[in-house]
Amino acid sequence: MSQPVGTLRQQVTGDLYAEVQTFYARQMRRVDALDIEGFADTFTEDGEVTHAGGQRQSGRAEMIAGMRANLPRYQDIAVRHWFGHLLIETDAADEDTVRVSYYTLVTQTDREGKVSFQPTFTVDDVLVRRDGRLLTRSRVIHRDSPVAPTAS
Repeated sequence: MSQPVGTLRQQVTGDLYAEVQTFYARQMRRVDALDIEGFADTFTEDGEVTHAGGQRQSGRAEMIAGMRANLPRYQDIAVRHWFGHLLIETDAADEDTVRVSYYTLVTQTDREGKVSFQPTFTVDDVLVRRDGRLLTRSRVIHRDSPVAPTAS
C-alpha cells in the first residue's frame, strides 16, 4: 500500500527546522550506538511507536524491553539511520506540538565494510516540547511500497 505524500500548510522558522534536525541527529546517534535507555529518553514517558508490521510499543519500559530483545540482530554490524525530506508543521491549537513526516533509510555495515540497505520507510512523528526540550510522543512507521500508475 502506498503512502500519501504530505504537503505543508505553513512554513516553519529556520530555527525550528534546525532544532528538529538536531533532535533527530541526537536521537538516531543514540539508537545507532545501541544506547537503548538514551534513545528511550527521547520519548515521552507514555510515548508510542507503531512499527510497519503493526506491532505497537507503548511507554519507555516497553520500548527498552523490545530493543533489548532485538540486540542480537545488531551483533557485528554498524547501523545508521538516515533521515531526509522532513515536512515540519506546528500545531495551531498547541504551540508545544510539532508534527513531522520524513523518509528514512537504514544502512548496515559489517566488519569487512560491506554496506547493505534496508527497505525505505516513511515516518510520521508527533514531537512535544517538555521543559524546554523536544520529545517524541508518537511515531508511526510505514514501509514504502510502489505506487500504482494512474490511468490517463
